[in-house]
Amino acid sequence: MARFFVDELPVEGSQYTLTGENAAHARVLRLKPGEEVTLCNGRGTDCLCTVEGDLTLRAGASLPCPAEAKARVVLYLAFPKADKAEHVIQKATELGAAEIVLFPSRYCVSRPDDKSLGKKLERWQKIARSAAEQSRRGVIPPVRAADSYGNAIKEAATAQVPVLFYENESGYSLHDALAAFPSCHSERSEESVPPHVGERIATTGVRTGLAMTGSEAGAAGGRALRAPTVALMTGAEGGFSEEEIVQARAAGMRICTLGPRILRCETAPLAGLTAVMYALGEM
Repeated sequence: MARFFVDELPVEGSQYTLTGENAAHARVLRLKPGEEVTLCNGRGTDCLCTVEGDLTLRAGASLPCPAEAKARVVLYLAFPKADKAEHVIQKATELGAAEIVLFPSRYCVSRPDDKSLGKKLERWQKIARSAAEQSRRGVIPPVRAADSYGNAIKEAATAQVPVLFYENESGYSLHDALAAFPSCHSERSEESVPPHVGERIATTGVRTGLAMTGSEAGAAGGRALRAPTVALMTGAEGGFSEEEIVQARAAGMRICTLGPRILRCETAPLAGLTAVMYALGEM
């Protein structure tokens, strides 16, 4: 079903005409009378419509978009070189990221000036919009830039689960970071999440000194943990410096490993985001 983002949704029963980029997209799709399409206001509400003419729709009922994640996961990405950011933004949008923030760090090869950054942000936002349409998102994640590494970690650290992935960390995992918030359980039924997910998270709680009682582990088993806000921060091609890790730890970030393998800068954020969405019952 075709999907179009609009500023305001039409009233049920009214007629709506597609314009601008939406009209151009509709012409490419060659919509036919009787087909169903969806209009979305970009704030999580959909409107089901029926095609009446070339670019004319008849508005139906409005309802919440079912594709939006209950947890808010913000991705913080150090500026990568070339077009790697475009790939990450597209895939992160498809996976459900609520927002994507790019920032400079010590080992960044790419350091766009204000003029080029403005053009990049405009292009990146269009990529996020297109990916949101394709993946049937109800919200287009904002894509923006932090002006410094310090400001990026200060902001990321306000999340309830603030994670920074570091290749030289080995003893503390993403599972450990999520297990630190055992009170944030998924609202989904136990049948909706594979039992081993909850069991695995319950087990890691013991590994970090957050030992669960038998009843607590039983409550966690079969359900994924869900934190209202999660921040995931990844580095550029050269990773993070030791000084940056010390700064992040002091700000309250949880320094985590993504496993024994070294991941590329465009792989790490997507691997982390996928793991979080799975653990939170969003996949």
